[in-house]
Amino acid sequence: MPLEKVLKDLSAAKAYAHIERITTEMPSRLAGSPNSQRMAEYALETFQSAGLDARMHRFLGLVSFPEAGLVRVLRPEERQITANTLGHSAVTEGVEGDLVYVGSGAESEYASKDVHGKITLSELSYSPARHEKAFVAWKRGSIAQIMMNWGDEKNEAIPFGSMKSAWGNPTPETLEREMPDIPCVGIARTEGLRLKALCAAVPVRVRVTAKAENGWKPLSMTSAEFGASTDRQFLLLGGHMDSWPGPQATDNAAGDACMMELARAFNLYRDELRRGLVTCLWMGHETGTMISSSRFADVNWDRLRRRCVAYVQIDQPAMVGSSTWHQHSTDDIQNYVVAATREVVGDMPIHWRRQQKNGDASFFGVGLPCAAGEMSFTDEEIQRTALANLGWWHHSTHNTLDKIDTDLLALHLRVYAHWMWGLLTEAVLPYEFVPIATRFTDRLEELAKLDIPEIDMKSAAQQAREFQELAQAFDGQTRVWRQRYTEGSADSRPADVLNDAMIQLSRILVPIASTVVGAYGQDRYGHAWQTQMIPSLVPYPQLAKYARDSQDFQVWWVAMIRARNRVVDALAQASAVLRSVAGTLGQ
Repeated sequence: MPLEKVLKDLSAAKAYAHIERITTEMPSRLAGSPNSQRMAEYALETFQSAGLDARMHRFLGLVSFPEAGLVRVLRPEERQITANTLGHSAVTEGVEGDLVYVGSGAESEYASKDVHGKITLSELSYSPARHEKAFVAWKRGSIAQIMMNWGDEKNEAIPFGSMKSAWGNPTPETLEREMPDIPCVGIARTEGLRLKALCAAVPVRVRVTAKAENGWKPLSMTSAEFGASTDRQFLLLGGHMDSWPGPQATDNAAGDACMMELARAFNLYRDELRRGLVTCLWMGHETGTMISSSRFADVNWDRLRRRCVAYVQIDQPAMVGSSTWHQHSTDDIQNYVVAATREVVGDMPIHWRRQQKNGDASFFGVGLPCAAGEMSFTDEEIQRTALANLGWWHHSTHNTLDKIDTDLLALHLRVYAHWMWGLLTEAVLPYEFVPIATRFTDRLEELAKLDIPEIDMKSAAQQAREFQELAQAFDGQTRVWRQRYTEGSADSRPADVLNDAMIQLSRILVPIASTVVGAYGQDRYGHAWQTQMIPSLVPYPQLAKYARDSQDFQVWWVAMIRARNRVVDALAQASAVLRSVAGTLGQ
């Protein structure tokens, strides 16, 4: 069956009709609200009418209903600044303190600043995410934080957002350690820049008021599937359906519309596909920090580990004015998704980066190859708008229907369909392991240059090099067999062997390459270590700088040798998988 048949049946008009109905009839889809329930029911009806096996999942989630906040400037002038309380903020009728500007709000910004007992002012960008800004401020002793919006210097949009860094419903440990207990509010960029300028000139004192209803509420999410109810492999397609007040057209009515339309179109050819499809519209993304996607990972652990070939996430497609493709994926699927995207977008710039744990990326621990992507803006535009890569209107009431570009909506549907096509139809899964092997080798060789007593990082680097050599042979082998199946090979056994090996490799390597906590937990949202390969080893270079007889050295030495051992074991297991394949199929 050619891909063109699916593309012909995909309808951007149908997708846009979904966006219109969602934004008009169900605006302000906060998790736990009546409109969020209506959204889940609408998705259920849409999937069922398209002939999919759809169901509603109900559970409790720790969410928030934030209200208007207020910032009062007390010194050197007196005035009021309108604000929005951030989700899960501590509630206060007013906390007063000196104001300290902390830039991005990252840990490094606090190096020469004492913020204990003070109120901090940060930039609302994704460097780091607002959850991490609040977490760092809380751990540093700040008594409240004000986050100014991104956008250009004239942007008066007041942002919504959440500051709950614990990923998903909390465990006893994350409830205690990853739930910042300080008031947090968002203000317009115009007001934030004015406060920043004041801080640079004179002492500034402010009073912050924050109001929110935080608690456990009944939530609903919707899933739909075809061809995945037996021992058949399947692709997981997902994105969130809850949203902030207002229409929230790009975030994520457009993504929901794409998923509903893609599931409908592919379902028309379900009997001609090699694999099944499970589509999930997540709830509790915004004010719960990925509640339903992390819960889905936990509840469906066995099924996902054994049979899911990848997770494709759709969020924020078709933003008006966007002109470049921003691609995010795990290393194992990098070359495939970039090539598939290139087939559609032609000469459009494609920016690829290793996917970090944001959005509903709840499946790194499971070990799923993951891909996400959407069109964004040029580097110059992003820099000019204080890193507003999702539009100045993001998380504000200005995210209206006019922020959707219908031509780009059609383009996104074609790109996503190309990704899904290979994952649903290719006899040999389209993964390559040289990229991840190379990054393991580069990272461990870099760390091996540091002199840390009794942590043998050189042997870890050697283990990575051995895996890299095996990965080169394995990737060559998969290319040969893909070509044979293209030419009509009827023997399915080699494909089964190769696919099983690739699934095993991803299950072993993705949790090590992309998480701090490993397979069975969830890193907090925005965790700064996530930006680097092998996040659990990010503190290793700092260990070399501590005095050997200090407590810092002793406790971090324990953490780092255990992280090193995890990496070595994973690489050894991955190498064993590849040697087994070589023995079964030959070189």
